[in-house]
Amino acid sequence: MDRIIRLKSEIFVGKMFKMEVWETLLTSMRVGEVAEFWCDHTGLYPIVSKGMRLIAQGKDPLEGQRHMCGMGNLFHYHSTGFPELDELMRTPQPLIFIMELLQVGDPLSYHRESWMMEKDEKLQMVPVLHMQGNALVKQRQFREAASKYKEAVLLLKTVQSREMPGDVDYVNLGRMIIPLELNYCQCMLELEEYYEVIEHTNDLLDKHKDCVKGYYKRAKAHAAVWNEKEARRDFNMVANLDITLASLVHREIKALSERMKVKYWEEREKYWNSPPPHAHLVLSVDLAGRSTGRRLGLAGESASSADPQPQPVHAGAGAAPASGGANERAAEEAQR
Repeated sequence: MDRIIRLKSEIFVGKMFKMEVWETLLTSMRVGEVAEFWCDHTGLYPIVSKGMRLIAQGKDPLEGQRHMCGMGNLFHYHSTGFPELDELMRTPQPLIFIMELLQVGDPLSYHRESWMMEKDEKLQMVPVLHMQGNALVKQRQFREAASKYKEAVLLLKTVQSREMPGDVDYVNLGRMIIPLELNYCQCMLELEEYYEVIEHTNDLLDKHKDCVKGYYKRAKAHAAVWNEKEARRDFNMVANLDITLASLVHREIKALSERMKVKYWEEREKYWNSPPPHAHLVLSVDLAGRSTGRRLGLAGESASSADPQPQPVHAGAGAAPASGGANERAAEEAQR
């Protein structure tokens, strides 16, 4: 515990995460005991200390890091961001830890995250999460059910990542993922998270190109976001893969056509048949019967001085029209 910032830290014994020496020290203490330990220098302490200092400041301990381990980030930034820790990296020294053991928990008293579980534990947890998700779906708690399915998928993918691609175990784990992914997508459809469905079904169908339910759910998502071409393509793929679903596909395509037709006429009525707001056309006719006009941006807006103005026409027998004061005076003098 850090008494200065009143920050409690948790350590899961047995994982030897980063500061292995801390597990050794804490397992030798009693609850409520405060002890001081003198330890040899450990190169990881500056990195661990940096993360704890960021937490004390209310920041993310991984803030500013690239997608690599803490040591890898030092090669990019050449600094921990704290001068005293940089100095400790340059000149290693023995460390003194003053630790207080506040509580010891039972192994089953907390929710175990995936990185804490062994392979067998993860595989045993998957059907439990699947059943919990199904129960939540029956209660129409789709958001909570989706989180259960997603957690189960992540557990299986973690186990699968340790297998050789193409091996029997790798393929079997991939098949176990399919129903969980489909259930997750169904929850997202119910929650109208259509682009999330499209993203997940794309990944699923890249690996399992004969998954009928995957095509159907992706088609429903495309139809919901007006992607008519993609929706028709996926519906037709469903009918090609399973002929017994042809009637269902026919109904879905018919409903899609009706929805697209309604959308077309709504947009036509909204955008094509209505003039721009607050606009009208000003027309004027000259003596020769020609019409001129301009559209004003706002009702009541006066014409700009740059707009061409219709001029009155003065025409004599056999004479071209003349305008302007100079031409009128010349015509009067010719008559006199």
